[in-house]
Amino acid sequence: MPEPDDKPSLLGPAAGFGVTFKAMFKKRLTEQYPEQKKPTAPRFHGRHQLNRHPDGLEKCVGCELCAWACPADAIYVEGADNTEEERYSPGERYGAVYQINYARCILCGLCIEACPTRALTMTNEYELADSSRADLIFTKEQLLSGLTEGMVEAPHAMYPGADEGAYYRGEVTQAAPGTERQEPTARRHDEEVGS
Repeated sequence: MPEPDDKPSLLGPAAGFGVTFKAMFKKRLTEQYPEQKKPTAPRFHGRHQLNRHPDGLEKCVGCELCAWACPADAIYVEGADNTEEERYSPGERYGAVYQINYARCILCGLCIEACPTRALTMTNEYELADSSRADLIFTKEQLLSGLTEGMVEAPHAMYPGADEGAYYRGEVTQAAPGTERQEPTARRHDEEVGS
């Protein structure tokens, strides 16, 4: 049986220093973040967004499928029933409470795959760091997309003559003329908290 070679090789350290020596003469890549932000890929998984229909009603129906699909248990949804006096979505229910805890979220995108109404999507925003854990819990108000032209903030009545299916077929393109925001009543969650 041959004995192991106990003599140290002179080429070992030279090979290790060779990597360092090659890197010394390469052009340095310095990013000027945060002054110059690097654009992300089009399908980058960043901060979540709750979408609206073209008339301003919310797409979220409070089904909680996103919360069930989340492997990190970072999403909390509490659904409530719509009424004709206070309608937030075209369906029977809406997401009364919606929270995402970014201290736990791994930005995997399984929640957006589980959403049956495409209410939840992910943006390219990646600056989510904060100094407080409480500030990393985003609420429904922080996640809702902004209003664009032709939208009226929910709650308000559905488009006249339209049913829930008309919204998902794309037949409703903006709020009906004269649509006004209804005055919301105290929500069940606010009564439980005592505010």
